[in-house]
Amino acid sequence: MKLRQPTDFLILEALEDKGRNVATNLAAHTGKSRKNINTRLPVLEDYGLVRKIGPAERSGLYEITSMGKAALVYRDQYDEADDFESLIEGPTASAEQEGEAQASFARGENETEDTE
Repeated sequence: MKLRQPTDFLILEALEDKGRNVATNLAAHTGKSRKNINTRLPVLEDYGLVRKIGPAERSGLYEITSMGKAALVYRDQYDEADDFESLIEGPTASAEQEGEAQASFARGENETEDTE
């Protein structure tokens, strides 16, 4: 995940503060050009930080995702983090796998038969 600072964080802040919005309004809120905002929004969507919402396919209406909100929380660590994406995704993926393994063990699925 390669974010452009401060533009990408300004976009995320505007979406968090003002709610779902279009590029024209985001440009006004951030002080960045509409062209710049239109270039960055699809990238932020690919990263899972924002999502394009209807009603029309070409409406250009975006909202911040929970991962985008996490990016704002950890923004100060962006430059220091080796893997910012893993940082903002959090331990949920590994915790889910661990939880599945524990449930499997509790059901006795991981036990081996004693043949002696």
